[in-house]
Amino acid sequence: MKQREKAVVVFSGGQDSTTCTFWALKHYEEVELVTFDYNQRHNEELDVAREIADDLGLKHHVLDMSLISQLAPNALTDESIEVKDGEDGELPSTFVPGRNLLFLSFASILAKQIGARHIVTGVCETDFSGYPDCRDVFIKSMNVTLNLSMDETFVVHTPLMWLDKKETWQLADELDAFEYVRDRTLTCYHGVRGYGCGECPSCRLRQNGLDAYLAERQEEHA
Repeated sequence: MKQREKAVVVFSGGQDSTTCTFWALKHYEEVELVTFDYNQRHNEELDVAREIADDLGLKHHVLDMSLISQLAPNALTDESIEVKDGEDGELPSTFVPGRNLLFLSFASILAKQIGARHIVTGVCETDFSGYPDCRDVFIKSMNVTLNLSMDETFVVHTPLMWLDKKETWQLADELDAFEYVRDRTLTCYHGVRGYGCGECPSCRLRQNGLDAYLAERQEEHA
């Protein structure tokens, strides 16, 4: 049963945040989306986010967070930096320091203004590439901080926290959004929609999860 409350989804138009949007639509009577423009590597991400928001008929807020690219150059904001996995314990070149800290802070400020108590984000500790701000302990700490800072009772939801990519595809299927997420979202670091470029770390992770889920689904229906 849907709760008669409002939720804000931190939304990029990618696989994870779109799956979280369908999750929020199942659980809450009102859902709004917030997307952050931080001078990401390609504007296609913003276009996809707007298109999905329009298609689902959801109010969509796009906030300017370009300061991030000034503070912490990285492969997501600087095309001269190669997209690559971390080596020898180092973080991937796509790590943006403080990104989720800032995103959740601004999402909660927006939530307060529009009367939303629930904040939904697609962070995941199972397939998190070592990003420290995707860990469950960070989210729990941030939830407490947000509530203390604004004297509110926000609840930060992370539906994907303990799911791997195969299980994330399964959740999308359970939400009747499998084809939508597969065909309409943008996860690729190079801005290729749907199946992506097939070469960047994000595309490989997504495809490996999809292949594993489809194989499992086929076995179940064999």
